[in-house]
Amino acid sequence: MSAKTVITLIAVAVLIFILVIVASQSTYVVQPGHRGVRVTLGKVSPVFEGEGFGMKVPFLTSIEPVLIRQQTQELSANCYSSDLQQVKARLRVLYRIPQESVVSIYQDYFGDPFAALIAPRVQEAIKEVTAQRTAELIVQKREAVKARTLEIAQEKIGSILKIEDLVIEDIVLSPQLESAIELKMVQEQEANKARFIQQKTEIDAKTAVIKAQGEAQSIQIRGAALRKSPSLIQLEMVQKWDGKAPLVVGADAHSAEMILPLRDPSSNATTKAGASR
Repeated sequence: MSAKTVITLIAVAVLIFILVIVASQSTYVVQPGHRGVRVTLGKVSPVFEGEGFGMKVPFLTSIEPVLIRQQTQELSANCYSSDLQQVKARLRVLYRIPQESVVSIYQDYFGDPFAALIAPRVQEAIKEVTAQRTAELIVQKREAVKARTLEIAQEKIGSILKIEDLVIEDIVLSPQLESAIELKMVQEQEANKARFIQQKTEIDAKTAVIKAQGEAQSIQIRGAALRKSPSLIQLEMVQKWDGKAPLVVGADAHSAEMILPLRDPSSNATTKAGASR
């Protein structure tokens, strides 16, 4: 093989290599969940690039990916309550970058947008909220603290970033304060129990009085009715009679005949004997 042929082969190989590099630098792919920011010689395009394949100027233009999926970051804050108690809150922030804000986030803010924008605003918001409540209310009304913190933080950040949710994972108080709150809650429970017992006793007493008054009125009504109609006694005796003739009666024979005329047991025996004959 001559020297000229070798040089030709080397030149072809170099040309192919250059073409491959140029071709690779002329295309880009934006992955799912991302948006691309086009930068040409340091100038940022105002329009973001969507997901998928695209073309660009080789070596002069680059496509910078920006994640727009929901992300989660942990955050801690040292706060003070309205009664000047130290409160340590541990939070979990769920956020995302709206695709309309991709270009401005890349162009105007350096580094992680969470550290640059979200974390300071959330810490400031929760400090404002806890400063308006006592330490006891912060613990008891955790959901209200969360909702108000989320509202204030989103107002401070604006529409450039979206906080999807805010989770208060833990609220830490001093051991002395936790013991005091626990003791107070126990005392309140005991007081509520005592009030319940007192109310129940009062209700039972009122029920007994009402029942006694009803019984007294019933006795008065029955007494008045008996005085007006003595025959009611005979009616009650007949209604309560079990169908058996009494073997013993009182001295008043007339009162016994009201129930059943009495017969001499011996006369029954004599009658049965005569019948058998």
